Amino acid sequence: MTKVALVTGAAAGIGRACARRLASEGIAVGVLDLDLEGCQKTVDEITAAGGKAIALQASIADRAQVVAAVTKLREALGPVTILVNNAGITDTTPFKEITDAQWDRILEINLKGTFIVTQVVLPDMEAAGWGRIVNISSSSAQTGAIGMAPYSASKGAMITLTRTLAQELGPLGITVNNIPPGSVMNTVMSEANRPRFNMERLVQSIPMGRTGEPEDIANACAFLVSEASGYVTGQTIGVNGGRVVS
Repeated sequence: MTKVALVTGAAAGIGRACARRLASEGIAVGVLDLDLEGCQKTVDEITAAGGKAIALQASIADRAQVVAAVTKLREALGPVTILVNNAGITDTTPFKEITDAQWDRILEINLKGTFIVTQVVLPDMEAAGWGRIVNISSSSAQTGAIGMAPYSASKGAMITLTRTLAQELGPLGITVNNIPPGSVMNTVMSEANRPRFNMERLVQSIPMGRTGEPEDIANACAFLVSEASGYVTGQTIGVNGGRVVS
């Protein structure tokens, strides 16, 4: 029976790469994002390569929209037993200038959105007695990041949520792991923040001597949703070229 995955924030960047990688493994994929046109592009790439996918539009912070999208996915492809929580937003405001609205919005999407989507798809995994959840956090959750207090705080909370859910859902046959990407280019966030980077200095700070690509994250994601990762749960699998080593 074909497994079905939901990948959030899959219209571009890491989400798109994860959706394409999972589809290449024979997994049917729900491609979810606010950007429906971008989702359809991802779907077209998957289907052109012989995979199966459907484009879905929703704000992950809106439970009604998420329920509607997941219902559509179930009806089209079947129960959802793989979830990649990738959707997120960021900001680069100095701490003393952050407004309540900015703080609330970032945590609403990055943290509450992860909570909502996970809770909505959980019944399918519980019914199957098998599930894989991969939370895409950030290396800034491990190191902190100047000018990104709400973002790094929200992503740090995702790591703790991962550990908690791994313990709570393990008896149900569900694994929950976390990938904190580091210095990954060719994403919406990295392109928006590129003017802040000194690329030469950034590359010099990475032991592997290069920045990451979305496919680097997708490769780790593919392992974590596979049968081969059945004894791996509650873990933080850093994909950062060695920039973060603890």
